[in-house]
Amino acid sequence: MSAALLSACGAAGHGGATASASVSGAHASASAHPNADGSARSAASVGTARPPRIPSGNWPTFDFNAQRSGVGPADTGITAGDLGRLRRITVHLDGTVDASVIEIAHAMVEGRRQDVIVLTTSYGRTEALNAATGRRLWEFTPRSVARLQGTPQITTATPVLAPSGEAVYAASPDGYVHKLSLATGHQIWAAAITRFPSHEKSAGALNLDRGQVVAVMDGYDGDIPPYVGHAVLISERTGRVTHVFNALCSQRTTIIAAPATCHHSDAGIWGRPGSVVEPGSGRILVATGNGDFNGHTDWGDSVLELSPALRLLHNWTPTDQYQLNVDDQDLGSTEPALLPARGSRHYVVQGGKSGILSLLNLSALDGTSGPAGPRTGGQVQQIDAPGPTDVFSQPAVWGSLVFVADGAGTAAYRYGADARLRLLWQNTTPGTSPIVAGGLLYVYDENGGALNVYDPSTGHRDISLGAGPGHWNSPTVIGGRIFLPVGDANAHQASGTLYIWQLPR
Repeated sequence: MSAALLSACGAAGHGGATASASVSGAHASASAHPNADGSARSAASVGTARPPRIPSGNWPTFDFNAQRSGVGPADTGITAGDLGRLRRITVHLDGTVDASVIEIAHAMVEGRRQDVIVLTTSYGRTEALNAATGRRLWEFTPRSVARLQGTPQITTATPVLAPSGEAVYAASPDGYVHKLSLATGHQIWAAAITRFPSHEKSAGALNLDRGQVVAVMDGYDGDIPPYVGHAVLISERTGRVTHVFNALCSQRTTIIAAPATCHHSDAGIWGRPGSVVEPGSGRILVATGNGDFNGHTDWGDSVLELSPALRLLHNWTPTDQYQLNVDDQDLGSTEPALLPARGSRHYVVQGGKSGILSLLNLSALDGTSGPAGPRTGGQVQQIDAPGPTDVFSQPAVWGSLVFVADGAGTAAYRYGADARLRLLWQNTTPGTSPIVAGGLLYVYDENGGALNVYDPSTGHRDISLGAGPGHWNSPTVIGGRIFLPVGDANAHQASGTLYIWQLPR
């Protein structure tokens, strides 16, 4: 093992103590839900006469899949009629999870099969919990936790499950990605994804495709230079960094050990999904934050399409890129959301701090320099986000419907056969990254401290589940359970809360 890997090794143990948990009712206000004939029915009373059929399955990564659709299983065991029957468990954690959790069904941990969730706290502790009780099964603690706890050096990256189901990958704010045994929490390898972790932050979720872990980096709150946003590929098998793309000084294809040696700073990749993998081609989409743009080596405030080996293929940069940079209006506060193909054309929708959603044709992204210099613009459509205000969340794309939430509200847009977005419904309830699972739309209101569940077609709110306030946290819904961590990593706390709602078994 190299010195770099040895320096990142932490301790893993079986946290035999049961997490502090309490069980209560749904803590919900349930509204009437229509029958098929239009008559009213109570969400709390429907389906109580039959035992629920609860399918199992894995939720392996942020937003369920590598393309970040935000759409989980069609059958979660939870229907609109079941919402009033949910019972809540409150789990007290030894850290804040300003991200989401992943779930693995029938995992072999502690020598027996059980449903397990895995989460990473803001100072890099990664824990496996029993999905039904919240009991801690193991905890991996990087050695850096004691030094960093209470400081602004944090991570908000969601872990990802290995395709084998035998390991998970997790980030820590000391600049490493760790491969951990799912059975024991023991570290298999650690890979450095920055040489300057005090300025470069792992904020976006880890992703995985074709045997490579995809990690992205940005800067910390306040954009304190120097840092360079970059994407990194790590071999699942060896832990070796195989490819790097730097959003500034992109002619340099390795991790820049001293970001100050690049002529500019910033251009972080920090949206909630981290990266988006296009199905089939394996191309990787990211959006960058504020930074210089020259169409040659610097790619601030741009949507970038990268090859599976992180070679730049295409980009889209808005015409007002310079002003976005000056006004701290990061385009990359969210990442591209893939839409269904329209014939041979493929589209994405891109948000940002400006509160504008831009519809882009992936086949026509070409902002690299020509004879007349760097090209900008070329979007197909622009439409207001809910509010409109800064979009810090990732849209969910469910068939022809696109769901977007921000600090001013939640909205659904219909994506037409003419490749245009049209507002379908909208409300003024804020939210983080929405998900669709089991035919229901789940949106966490981080300000009001509630998980709202909607009919995705009409926007009718079926129930509001009481929870605490948070920041970028988002729910996971599978196997008859809902998991929602709450809290704000920027509060620099050594504790946090996880809510589990589940049907009676």
